[in-house]
Amino acid sequence: MIYTCYDMIRDCREGKREGWAYFVSRYVPVLGWLIGHYFPSRKNDAALVERILVSLRASTASLFDSFDPAPERHFLLALRARVLGEAERDRGTPPAECPLDLETLAEALAPLTLTEKQAVWLETMSYDEQPTSRMLKMAPDTAVRARERAAEMLRVKMSSWRRSVVADNGAVLIGEALKARTADCLPAKAFLDIIDGRATWSNRGQMERHVNSCWHCIDHFCRLREASVLRDLPNQLSEAEADPYLKLLGIEPEPRAFWKKLRGK
Repeated sequence: MIYTCYDMIRDCREGKREGWAYFVSRYVPVLGWLIGHYFPSRKNDAALVERILVSLRASTASLFDSFDPAPERHFLLALRARVLGEAERDRGTPPAECPLDLETLAEALAPLTLTEKQAVWLETMSYDEQPTSRMLKMAPDTAVRARERAAEMLRVKMSSWRRSVVADNGAVLIGEALKARTADCLPAKAFLDIIDGRATWSNRGQMERHVNSCWHCIDHFCRLREASVLRDLPNQLSEAEADPYLKLLGIEPEPRAFWKKLRGK
């Protein structure tokens, strides 16, 4: 029997060792990747990883109990928010030299297509043109052109500007986008249908009419694209690598038979 994210959420909610062993093995590498990507100077900060794990174990209601067993990408969105929130509270991002708010960004970039806006927004998430092009299924030079066009649009709107202004203000822009939700904003399924190629042209057209002017939804769309990348990260901790984290969480290591089942052996 294959053990899934659905099973893990249920078992972690019930305090079962099996769920926590799976979580540590499968998602500690994701946690470390997120820290390294968004906070490069803290890539090997073992104390931060441990503190985040302890916080997740101590307050499962905000991570596991809020889910009915859910698709993995939905869980990854919630895990990402917790990891980045903990890291930001621990050591906040300093203000950018050239401040940029969401209203100015939205006004300046209104003429761009939805795909171009996503290419720009992924810059707030610290992705360069190579991963951006893979997530959006475009050529890298197309992503570069979209960002260069956006940079010029912003330059003429701002009194103080630099080429990295979008990336420099990423944390602020994302925070403002999260607060900009409206009653018309779309559920995750609408975006996942497009990412996975299930959306009809009619449904896609309706979705794009709203999303093209809604930076909350553009952020949501991009975070789900990122979740698809996180889901496919190949790393998984071995039994020996996972044991110290389980002990930190006060969980006895699973019998060896569980690890064989986890790895399909």
